[in-house]
Amino acid sequence: MKNPVHQPVDASLVPRFAGHATFMRSPAKASAAGLDVALVGIPWDGGTTNRAGARHGPREVRNQSSLMRRANHQSGIAPFDLVEVADVGDLAVQPIDLLAALAQIEQGISSICLEGALPLSVGGDHLTTLPVLRAIHKARGVPLGLVQFDAHSDTNDRYFGDNLYTHGTPFRRAIEEGVLDPRRIIQIGIRGSVYDVDEHAWAKAQGIRIIYIEEFAERGPDDVVSEVHRLLGDAPAYVTFDIDCIDPSMAPGTGTPEIGGLTTREAQALVRGLRGLNVVGADVVEVSPPFDVGGSTALVGATFLFELLCVMAEARSKTRA
Repeated sequence: MKNPVHQPVDASLVPRFAGHATFMRSPAKASAAGLDVALVGIPWDGGTTNRAGARHGPREVRNQSSLMRRANHQSGIAPFDLVEVADVGDLAVQPIDLLAALAQIEQGISSICLEGALPLSVGGDHLTTLPVLRAIHKARGVPLGLVQFDAHSDTNDRYFGDNLYTHGTPFRRAIEEGVLDPRRIIQIGIRGSVYDVDEHAWAKAQGIRIIYIEEFAERGPDDVVSEVHRLLGDAPAYVTFDIDCIDPSMAPGTGTPEIGGLTTREAQALVRGLRGLNVVGADVVEVSPPFDVGGSTALVGATFLFELLCVMAEARSKTRA
């Protein structure tokens, strides 16, 4: 592949606090045409059941992502040297009608897929992942695998009567619709109190592998990563990173915090361990700036956006070679 033309602004020439705010200071583009990975914001939190505010996540993650540099010191991956990456802006999602908003998100991601780019999005609450998965599934034509970093399984059925669509239900809906293959779903970091002792029974019955935080603490990142690779194989997979997988002492700005979570260092080891998977899309969700402290949660979100980009860029570069 020729040297990528889309390059981030050099912080040694233009200070990080200057210029237009884009994800990791990458170029702004009106569409995903010519891109390998499209960075996109989804400023919508209509699926939130408690503390709203994740609609403001993309803007603050953009601000904090100015701190990202060109290369990953641990893996040696320099994503902007491997593939074409740019910020295609935010999807235009109206905040009132939930079903209409889901359709808008799906349409926006479908347009990225039609251009041949992989979507790497920043939400938004976790319900935004459902229409993203729908779009990628339609583009790929096969059920996707899923690596989910989260405090919650998000496989509940209904909230507040018969409401099927909240940030606690996206993966149940995706399985029911045939978008995800439940036997290729692994959830890492699940913890906290639950509505019922059998709350995860449906998920387990479908074949979802749930790694609770206690199991992770006993096994460590390397062993868990090995299981991820065995389970996902080389078929298409999606990675979703809910910021509440991180302990709230390190990422307080989220709608449903749960103590006893992953440290940022543990999570970095896990995400870096995804190298070699066939990742066809990814997201960072549930960053809620109104509950943040000094931008710390948005910085965590921006850092994991970079870590995910490194994994995706390396995988994409190999298919482009």
